[in-house]
Amino acid sequence: MNKTKRFSAENIEDAAKLLKEGKLVAFPTETVYGLGANALDSQAVESIFTAKGRPADNPLIVHIANRDDLKQLAAKVPETAKKLTAQFWPGPLTVIVSKASQVSNVTTANLDTVAVRMPDHPLALNLIKQAGVPLAAPSANLSGRPSPTLAQHVLEDLEGKIAGVVDGGPTDVGVESTVVDCSQTPPVLLRPGDITYKELQAVLEDIEVADVEEVAKSKEKPSSPGMKYKHYSPQADVLLVEGKPNEIATKINSLATNLDQKVGIMATTETLSKYDHNLVKNMGSRNELREISNNLFKLLREFDQEAVDIIVVEGVSETGVGVAIMNRLRKAAGKVIKIN
Repeated sequence: MNKTKRFSAENIEDAAKLLKEGKLVAFPTETVYGLGANALDSQAVESIFTAKGRPADNPLIVHIANRDDLKQLAAKVPETAKKLTAQFWPGPLTVIVSKASQVSNVTTANLDTVAVRMPDHPLALNLIKQAGVPLAAPSANLSGRPSPTLAQHVLEDLEGKIAGVVDGGPTDVGVESTVVDCSQTPPVLLRPGDITYKELQAVLEDIEVADVEEVAKSKEKPSSPGMKYKHYSPQADVLLVEGKPNEIATKINSLATNLDQKVGIMATTETLSKYDHNLVKNMGSRNELREISNNLFKLLREFDQEAVDIIVVEGVSETGVGVAIMNRLRKAAGKVIKIN
């Protein structure tokens, strides 16, 4: 097994060289670390699916370094996509458009659409420019695991399976990009992220929201990553408790006392003092949901290092980025308890 090389900003040209050779290189974005391959090279893209153990019908997002590159990847760029990208690129927004023939069918899981975004991270943008090709890049983790927000997380899952990783330190957002399908009229919000429905609606008055539960049950191919399969799960079981903060804390204390297993608790700043359990980690404040989104996957992975059997997590308000946080937690959870 070949050792995965670590790169920094100083030797990013060497990482780009590996991509030009059809190899896999993980890199930081503002959301999570992505696992990059030349999006126009079917063989290179196939190796992403192999390294991750990812289902072949789960399409990838293509990352570009210039807004104008979207025209080369799309058969047509709708006005809705133009408006959204003008407002939010570079940034944590992915648009789905009809695909150009040069985009590998492996990248799009044989769909006639392609998902594209321009990340807001200097290392990501520089790497794409140096490679000279658009990069297909899902999250750089084993399929189903929590997404990586540190280079070390990438290596925990993919050491020896990929050629390299560009270490850019911790990511800023911590949850994957918002995905909007602009190939439909009206456009449809498929996956929530840091860019919220309210922000999208300020640009496009007419935008629908996909029924996530219906998509997950559907036998159709997903048109966006993160919709159909179980995602974001640590090795431990995840139990999500939703309700009013004080009632959540009471319920979790009761569960932690009565469960005959090693339990870890992910709490918020406001309720931290209510726990006397010895394995409690602070996700962040309910008044700073971006802080929670940033810590989410990191803490799930930390509890795996603690070898807990069950991680019990407090639910948060579904306002702003809270919608994305709860989307990820519900996908990670084996069970959800709702307190009325």
